[in-house]
Amino acid sequence: MAMTEALPAASGPRRGGGASPLRRFGRKKFDKQPTQSAAVLIASNGEKIPNAVLRQALQLSQGEPVAVVTLARIYGSAYGLPNPGLMPTKREMADQHAIVRRAMESLEKVGCEVWGQVAATRKPVKTISAVAQARQVRHVLVVRNQSSGVRGVIEGDLAKDVARRVGPEVTVEGVAP
Repeated sequence: MAMTEALPAASGPRRGGGASPLRRFGRKKFDKQPTQSAAVLIASNGEKIPNAVLRQALQLSQGEPVAVVTLARIYGSAYGLPNPGLMPTKREMADQHAIVRRAMESLEKVGCEVWGQVAATRKPVKTISAVAQARQVRHVLVVRNQSSGVRGVIEGDLAKDVARRVGPEVTVEGVAP
């Protein structure tokens, strides 16, 4: 006995290459952006989140939820050919999940409600500001990387760029580990 799935009947020929209600190939590319509101967003560009930042987030949140987001960097050009070597590896993603898990466990121990998220992105400023706006936060704590010299000049100040993008109603602080 062969098992089959019932497929919806087609209403006629499809034109224009519109999206089919059935997904035959590929996978869903992105999860929906979480929208649970939070008072404070802790954002890390792949750096470990120090305990001082967690304490500062607890003070700023005043008992309201805290959101933690870390970014896995996608390297390369957005206009070039897709290359899987530019994507974060499974190990890099596991490291980011571990950073979020550690921060969430530390905040939950003191009774704070916490939401965690790992995002892979080419544009960290745009991603952090999108998360801040979706979660309607009042404060963003950006963990600064410890790069200096030429790399620091090329990468720029992440906290300053996020502050410019989210607007004056959100307080953005860059915190060094």
